[in-house]
Amino acid sequence: MTVPQPDRQPARSSGTQDRGQLVLALPKGRILKAVTPLLERAGMAPSADCLGDDSRKLRFPTQNPKLDVVRVRSFDVATFVASGGAHIGICGADVLMEFDYPEIYAPLDLGIGGCRVSVAQPVTLPHDPEEWARWSEVRVATKYPAITRRFFAARGINANIVHLHGAMELAPMLGLSRLIVDLVDTGSTLRANGLGEVETITHITSRLIVNRTALKTRPEEIGALINSFRTALEATPPVTEKVKAEQSS
Repeated sequence: MTVPQPDRQPARSSGTQDRGQLVLALPKGRILKAVTPLLERAGMAPSADCLGDDSRKLRFPTQNPKLDVVRVRSFDVATFVASGGAHIGICGADVLMEFDYPEIYAPLDLGIGGCRVSVAQPVTLPHDPEEWARWSEVRVATKYPAITRRFFAARGINANIVHLHGAMELAPMLGLSRLIVDLVDTGSTLRANGLGEVETITHITSRLIVNRTALKTRPEEIGALINSFRTALEATPPVTEKVKAEQSS
């Protein structure tokens, strides 16, 4: 009698090699709200419970029956796409700069979520660029260690990093660091905590990102999604000064 042999094939990944449902990773918070009109124009709007704060679900259907969305932390979007957990995603250019994943292709600047990565310090300290030129090192609190090290290394300064995930503004107040590097929109949180911007490292908008393997293995499907975003962007009404003010308030 022939004894059946066990299947020696590895378990099939549910990532980008899977020919089933496509997955779009979206960041929680203000970017999700800002990108919703664009998703609607692109025919990819997620179900209503994705946009609310009450649902504990993390994966949702969309208008496109072949596409689901997953809602994750903004810093995790790039990791989900790079690792193949999601085929495409939307994240800030700050995340791409911080992780610099070679597995990611970023074909479109979506022009939403505009802000900047900046250096800030207590307003009681003078900002003297000539003094910076004499520094050999400085202690900096940030959630962007790679961006911060590159910025200061270009000026010949070693950045001693205090790696925090939030409440960076407390670090100078409590003696953890002289400077902070953080994402800044209106600057109101800095001002409320006695800090002021002294250098802008880079301006940031949100990007559409794609897993390179998915683009190679499913070019027609991924290409169609990219084209839908591109068409939706071209149909986007211009942002007036009034709308800009409302978005930043």
